[in-house]
Amino acid sequence: MKMGFRKKIVKINVGAEVTYMNMTAYNKGRLQSSFWIVDKQHVYLGSASLDWRSLGQMKELGVIFYNCSCLVLDLQRIFALYSSLKFKSRVPQTWSKRLYGVYDNQKKLQLQLNETYSQAFVSNSPKLFCPKNRSFDIDAIYSVIDDAKKFVFIAVMDYLPISSTSSRRTYWPDLDGKIREALVLRSVKVRLLISFWKETDPLTFNFISSLKAICTEIANCSLKVKFFDLERENTCASKEQKNNTFPKLNRNKYMVTDGAAYIGNFDWVGNEFTQNAGTGLVINQVDVSNDTSIIKQLKDVFERDWYSPYARTLQPTKQPNCSSLFKLKPPSNKTATHDASRRDP
Repeated sequence: MKMGFRKKIVKINVGAEVTYMNMTAYNKGRLQSSFWIVDKQHVYLGSASLDWRSLGQMKELGVIFYNCSCLVLDLQRIFALYSSLKFKSRVPQTWSKRLYGVYDNQKKLQLQLNETYSQAFVSNSPKLFCPKNRSFDIDAIYSVIDDAKKFVFIAVMDYLPISSTSSRRTYWPDLDGKIREALVLRSVKVRLLISFWKETDPLTFNFISSLKAICTEIANCSLKVKFFDLERENTCASKEQKNNTFPKLNRNKYMVTDGAAYIGNFDWVGNEFTQNAGTGLVINQVDVSNDTSIIKQLKDVFERDWYSPYARTLQPTKQPNCSSLFKLKPPSNKTATHDASRRDP
């Protein structure tokens, strides 16, 4: 079985059946799952939506499984769950057994990925959409972080541990607290790569500063954060330019450790997991030394972006002429030219 980081667009000459779901009626959220099932054999899962902006202007990441009918069966049940809701005005109290999960965090699929022994399972959100034997996305992410021995690398478009309603905002500690636990209690090295764009919430920088502060004077507590800006020259562009140009963004939504990976559909924002419908994939591998290992491939992708000229630290500025109120600090020449394979991120 082979898998890789690329996308394929398939033309369908016989037409397509389109079903719309009223997610607001179920959970006041959106259907945000992004996966394809082809011929009951192949699967794509990742951050990309099926539109020209996502496929033409955004920096997306996903995985393709070829000839993996077992994983297809599990994803088909998630697809069937969505389809079962199209004639319902609310989520049923009990789900049909035909929608139960086939694999979860306790019973993982055993398989060979690129000649590497692996374990895998898919997760789902929100919890309201998790029937029996289906892992919740948050629990899946927890399992990946808890198993990390050396490092946790996280790449997301937005990072904001806040849950918002029409009347108030509340702190959402689920993922933020798990990162703090890994840093302080287990001395796991954490790297956060977050997109920087006009919609970045200013509170993001407060939470990042708070994360950095907990490592003060704690031995072996290592946290570094960079912001990925594909349009850094246009960060302070005029309002007219912003209205006429759709931003180019790094919309990756994944995490990789020394032994596992999580690839999902959500940014690490409270409302994403509590309200929206999405799907995640966890892959565990013990031998990650060979070049075809999916863990090594994903780590290489992260480090390529981490050391690219688009990834920079942010420093506060008193100049109020940008809506973000932040500016990019350029990397040193040493960082920019040093061989990525020999760096300690």
